[in-house]
Amino acid sequence: MSSRIKNQLIAKVITRFPRLAQRFITAYEPWESGEPTPWTAVTKPLSECRVALVTTSGVHHKDQLPFDMQDSEGDPSFREIEGATISKDYLITHDYYDHSDAEKDLNIILPIDRLRELQAAGTIGDLAARHYSFMGHIDGHHIATLIGKTARQVVEKLLQDEVDVVLLTPA
Repeated sequence: MSSRIKNQLIAKVITRFPRLAQRFITAYEPWESGEPTPWTAVTKPLSECRVALVTTSGVHHKDQLPFDMQDSEGDPSFREIEGATISKDYLITHDYYDHSDAEKDLNIILPIDRLRELQAAGTIGDLAARHYSFMGHIDGHHIATLIGKTARQVVEKLLQDEVDVVLLTPA
């Protein structure tokens, strides 16, 4: 059985039988940098803030290169998501969770429509045009690439877009 099929099967089984997930949870060892989290306080009302989404769900536009599912240590790259078109034009490339519900409703993993509603209601000021997606399974040497390169590239793009608040959505 290929590792992709095995990972997809495991994701579906532990979604349907959560008690089986405990084995995988206890075997997982999170990576810690040993440094404090670099949070930045929001200095203006949310109603004046530009908001962007960053997800680890593996979502991307259909014409973009899929995330690499062959590398057992994951894929540390990112995909730029156009907020205006993603709702009608997306795929999810991620074998480490059951995304069958997210395939029916993107807002489960990338709540773009909910943010549009908040913008229309005046709760948030503006919605960024660009959002970003990663494939959330990153391990081994790819952690250094994610932290040292690709995450920094996304931060630069968010700063260029004058984003005030980033909503992180895991999968």
